[in-house]
Amino acid sequence: MLHIIDDEEVIRDSLMWLAKSRGIPAVAYDSGKAFLATLDSISRTTPQGQCVLLDVRMPDVSGIALFDLLSSRSMTQLFPVIFLTGHGDVPMAVDTLKRGAFDFFEKPFNDNKLMDRVQEALSASEQASASVAIHTRLAALSGREREVLDLILEGKMNKVIADKLGISMRTVEVHRAHIFDKMNVKTAVELARLLK
Repeated sequence: MLHIIDDEEVIRDSLMWLAKSRGIPAVAYDSGKAFLATLDSISRTTPQGQCVLLDVRMPDVSGIALFDLLSSRSMTQLFPVIFLTGHGDVPMAVDTLKRGAFDFFEKPFNDNKLMDRVQEALSASEQASASVAIHTRLAALSGREREVLDLILEGKMNKVIADKLGISMRTVEVHRAHIFDKMNVKTAVELARLLK
């Protein structure tokens, strides 16, 4: 999902049209405050990639202030930010890129280059989102389940795992079932593929 944040309606409409022409789902906001009002629900409900196309100069919450807020919440990997500005300067562009912005475009911009970068940002966001989901699932495992997981990934059979950890084979089977359930996989091969 592309989030277009610009206080100029004509720019928002133009960017919405561009996104639609590429088949990119998009939503437009007339201010940083409007985007912030929906941010928590967006981050909790959408597994798809996200990208923020952000005007630098806006009333109330500037693009830089909104970017700083996303950065402080460690959200710029899940919500890569591409800045748009008619007033940009080289030091501002360099600074935002050093601090984690995905890209920086000056108006007027090349439509195709901008949308290519949006698609790259959406792809990067999807990868980051998948990585966060895997780490969240791993964090849900108990210490013993992590030990069993490591041995499963080494290709050890239940009997070998039981002997190594000093527990019964039935306990290993229970841990294995919990691991597969928590990691949302059906086989050890799927588990290995997920964690490679």
